[in-house]
Amino acid sequence: QVQLVESGGGLVQAGGSLRLSCKASGRTVSVMGWFRQAPGKEREFVAGITYSRTMTSYADSVKDRFTISRDNAKNTVWLQMNSLKPEDTAVYYCNLGYYSGSYYPRDSWGQGTQVTVSS
Repeated sequence: QVQLVESGGGLVQAGGSLRLSCKASGRTVSVMGWFRQAPGKEREFVAGITYSRTMTSYADSVKDRFTISRDNAKNTVWLQMNSLKPEDTAVYYCNLGYYSGSYYPRDSWGQGTQVTVSS
């Protein structure tokens, strides 16, 4: 059983930056990703990365602002978020997934970390 623990959320002004972390424990994990869920909205894909780091993917809404990275020795994935906008406000979740053309989530989630961007 893999456990995912996120950290790094908080309150930031528009234009600011935050770096989220997700540490996986229990076994080595392969494809990992980030999702987010804003109040009253469905959970949506943000970014994904393969174990080899040769493939990453992003939602159009965050492309060129967010960067996903990982350290396999630490079993940790990060999400660097720059130029944050109020519409980025959401609970961000770490996820184990797989790629089949696009990123698909498996049923393995962290507890989430709140990101709030003030205007």
